[in-house]
Amino acid sequence: MNITELLAGLQAEHDQTAARAGELRGQIEHLTAALAETEARLADLATPRKVIAELAPAQDDPEPSETNNVYQAIVNAFNQHPDREFRARELHELLGMPTDEASVNVTRARLGRLTRQGFLTQPGRGRYQKRT
Repeated sequence: MNITELLAGLQAEHDQTAARAGELRGQIEHLTAALAETEARLADLATPRKVIAELAPAQDDPEPSETNNVYQAIVNAFNQHPDREFRARELHELLGMPTDEASVNVTRARLGRLTRQGFLTQPGRGRYQKRT
């Protein structure tokens, strides 16, 4: 291969790469415009949604009766043992509830909710106690 062929090959590769760069710039311009339109639409949708949410009366969906019964059983257990710390699994065992991981995780979420509502405290990681 002589220098002329080498330069011709480099020029051909340069031309292909330049063409690809041009295509990519076009795609970027197209995607930038599409993104701007989409973000503008999101802003248009956010305003009425916010206004409606502020004007609409709060709708407290009542929890199913079974869920209320579980919460009541949890609260009763803490009321009966106000000074005791419980882990979720211990609470399940005390209440005769299933101790599979999924059920215990649901109870952990419920205990977290009761903690946020101020009924329980969390004296240690994974431990819950009635707020006194």
